[in-house]
This record gives sequence, C-alpha cells and structure tokens, in this order.
Amino acid sequence: MRDRDSSHATDLSEIEVIATNFKRRLSGVTSTIVQLIPKQIELGCHIVTLGPGLPEDLPKLDWARLPGLWMKPRRHRVRVWHARRNNEMLVGLLLRSVLRMPLKLVFTSAAQRRHTGYTRWLIRRMDAVIATNARSGSFLEVPHTVIQHGVDLKLFHPPEVPDDRMAATGLPGTYLIGCFGRVRHQKGTDLFVKAMIELLPRYPDWTAVICGRVTAEHRSFADELVKMVADAGLTDRIRFLGEVNDVRPWYRRATLYVAPSRNEGFGLTPLEAMASRTAVVASDAGAYAELVVPGETGAIVPAGDGEALTKAIAVYLANPEQALEQGENAVRHVRSEFALEKEATAIGDIYRRLLG
Repeated sequence: MRDRDSSHATDLSEIEVIATNFKRRLSGVTSTIVQLIPKQIELGCHIVTLGPGLPEDLPKLDWARLPGLWMKPRRHRVRVWHARRNNEMLVGLLLRSVLRMPLKLVFTSAAQRRHTGYTRWLIRRMDAVIATNARSGSFLEVPHTVIQHGVDLKLFHPPEVPDDRMAATGLPGTYLIGCFGRVRHQKGTDLFVKAMIELLPRYPDWTAVICGRVTAEHRSFADELVKMVADAGLTDRIRFLGEVNDVRPWYRRATLYVAPSRNEGFGLTPLEAMASRTAVVASDAGAYAELVVPGETGAIVPAGDGEALTKAIAVYLANPEQALEQGENAVRHVRSEFALEKEATAIGDIYRRLLG
C-alpha cells in the first residue's frame, strides 16, 4: 500500500482525484478523510490529499505542483477536486473557472442549517454535491446525493484482548460509560457530567470517563465541570482523561456510550462505539437519529434535553444486561449498514460519473 501511495504522489498523470483538507487542526471532517482515503485506494481510486494536518502515510500533492494540474490525467479528460469546506470549494472554482484547469468539482455538505448566501453561491457552481445525511440534504437547494459516513471495521471492532476490557483500566466498578470528543458546550459534555452526578451514586457498579481535548477558549467550561464532580465527591468515578493517544480501546472497554451533542455536523462517534459492541444513548443532533436504532442499538433523546438524557441513561445503568444485548445488536447493525466500504463505493460512483 505504501509503495502504491508513493507512486500516486509522484506521478501526476496517475492522479485522478484530489481530496482537499485546508484545516490544520483535527476535526470531524479530517477524521473522515483519514479513514476514507485508504479505503478508496484499496478500492482502486487514484486519489491524493492536498493540505495540512493529515498523517504522513497518506498520499499527498504538494502545493508547488498545482500547475501540473493543467495536464490531463492519463486515463481521463478531467480530474475530480473533492471539497468539504468553503475555502476548498473556492480554490477549486478558481482553478477550474479562472485558470481553466480540467477539473470537476465535488462538495460534501454535513451542515444542518441554512447556508449563507456565499456558501449557496459556491455550491451552485459544483459539478456534484453530496449530503452526509437526509437532514443535511434538506438544506441544500441543488440536486444532491445522500451518502452517509461509514466506519472502518478493522479499526473499530469488539473487544479481542485483555486490554480491551474494563478491568484493564484499573478504574473502580464493573461497567464503564463513556463520552468522547472535545469538551465544550456544543458537545453537551455538561449534560453528561450532570447526568453522571445524579445517577452514579445510585449505581455503584458503573464508572464514567470523558475523553477529549480542552482548547483554551473552553478551559473555564471544563474547569467548572471538574469542580462540579469534586463537589459531588465523585472524582474517583467520573474521570476526565483529556486527549488520549488512542480512543479506540476506550470504546471497547465501555458498556454504554453517550453522545450528548447540542448540535453536530454528522457525528461519527456513535458508529465507532456501536462497531466496538457498545450500546449508545445519543441526542438527535447531526445524523445521530439516522445511526442509532431506538430500543435495538440504543436510545435517542432531544438535543439539549438533560432530563431526557438522564432518564435514558438510567435505563441502562439499572439493567447492564440490556446494554450488553443492544451492544451485540449494534455490531450487526453497523456491519450491515455503515461499513466504510459502502461509503467509499458510493463516492467512487460519483467520481466515475464525473470522470466520464
């Protein structure tokens, strides 16, 4: 795979798709690209990335080589420029419509709100538009294809080794409940913490962990949550782990995962949890309601409703066997409906149509 990646990055005549990533810091969009590109290559797509913040083993196109895009690829008359942000659409538009490079432009939209006039103007100039879920598609004013994100089932899988078990953490209790992602108001971290403060004294077999980065602008928010936990005397049972090197084992150690976001673009964490054999309680933000099957793989509650979230979690804390059973259902559901291959294949169909 690495040898093939290297050939893609050095031979412009072989490059057929350019996946852009113009944001240095990790985001949900970046995570999607990191998972998707290797699978697209595996399926035969001649694709490279353009931009910072991506792993070194992904095939890359240097900015200095952009003039080479005037040359057509060996097998087609055009290339595909795949954008997921406004600035990426704009650069693609300049290259195609001003510099007359042979490009077809694709935009993937995850936003669940009415787009600004500027964004709508850009979207209307795309050759193809993808929505990551039905709700995102409802805000688009152009023809589009709904392609839901998938999850890499090789990376996210049920427990296999002792380190994948709750016992390996050294934390108290028998069962683990997790909430992963950036610690901030938008992500509903406070709703999860308040639910844990209310519930854990009644369910001593459970311990909660919060994994995720705290940025400078949200430091006071996070500090207040830590203080609330300390004041409740639950420091040992509600743990803030910060940004962990690898979150995947924590999914496998958890019996229940909570995704309490107030708003979200798509939101991959419920899929990652379910692929790890973990039941999920999620808000209806983003695409969560399209991922979780209520009563079978978890529960869905209204976004921002702390009382509803607490009640939904309590059902599983009172009956861990129900969480374990729904975790088993979740694995089957994700493997059937949300394998990464399914997403990569559907996007590949868009590419092939544009490449002609």
